[in-house]
Amino acid sequence: MTVQDIIWLSTAEAARKLGIGARTLYRLIDEGQIPAYKFGRVIRLQEREVDAFIDAARIKPGTLEHLYPDSKSETSVTDDSRT
Repeated sequence: MTVQDIIWLSTAEAARKLGIGARTLYRLIDEGQIPAYKFGRVIRLQEREVDAFIDAARIKPGTLEHLYPDSKSETSVTDDSRT
């Protein structure tokens, strides 16, 4: 990849692409979750690295069961009470 191949995003553009606020973006940058570059007083992000962050954040099927642990037991209790 050459320097000409890099597409730079401002923090506003990157936040808009991610659907988050600027403050959340700065937190993700500070935590090292998204790489960013400072040129003088300006912070820029590489579009491909923002896209890689989006891809890495994809939720795999079956990984959210911790959010609804009682739903299976509630269904069985409800079904048992009807009979």
